[in-house]
Amino acid sequence: MKKFLLLFIAGCFLSVTVQAQQLTRIAVVDLSKVYVAFMRDSRAVRDFEERSARVQADIDRMTAEINAVKINQANALAQGNTAQALRYEAEAISKSDILKEYYKTKTAELESIRKSLTQSGAFLEQVYDEIRYVAESEGYSIVLSLSENNGIIWYNQTVDITDKVIKSLMDKARR
Repeated sequence: MKKFLLLFIAGCFLSVTVQAQQLTRIAVVDLSKVYVAFMRDSRAVRDFEERSARVQADIDRMTAEINAVKINQANALAQGNTAQALRYEAEAISKSDILKEYYKTKTAELESIRKSLTQSGAFLEQVYDEIRYVAESEGYSIVLSLSENNGIIWYNQTVDITDKVIKSLMDKARR
C-alpha cells in the first residue's frame, strides 16, 4: 500500500511538473528588426533610413568639430596661451551642448517616425498573425516585444523568434 501511495504521489508530482513547464514557454520578438527586414523596400523606409544617415553624418561632423577645437585648446595650452585656451574650452563646451541637444531632439524625432511606420494597421496585422502562427507552431504561450517592453532585463537567444517570424513573412510574401 505504501509503494502504491508513493508511486501515486510521484506520478502527481511529475504530472504537475510537466504541466507547469508547458504553461511557461515564453518567446520574445524584436518588432523593429522584423519591420526593417520585411519592409526595407518601401519608399517610407528608404526615406527613414536616408534621414537616419543624414542625422548620423551631422553628429559625426559635429563631433569632429568639437575634437578639432579640443586639439586647438591643447595646442594653445602647450604654447602657454591660456587666454586662447580658455576661449577654445568655452567653444568646445558650447558645441558639446549643441550636439547633446541635437542628438536628443533628432533621436526622439527618428523614434517617432519609426514607431509610426511600424504601427500601420495592415503591417501590424500581418506581423501579429505571423507571430501568432510561429508561437503556436513552436509551442510558446506568451510572446513579449523586445522593442516596446522595457521590462525585459535578460533573455536567452533560444526564445527569440524574430528570425523565424521574418522568414515566415518572407516566405508568404513570395507566394
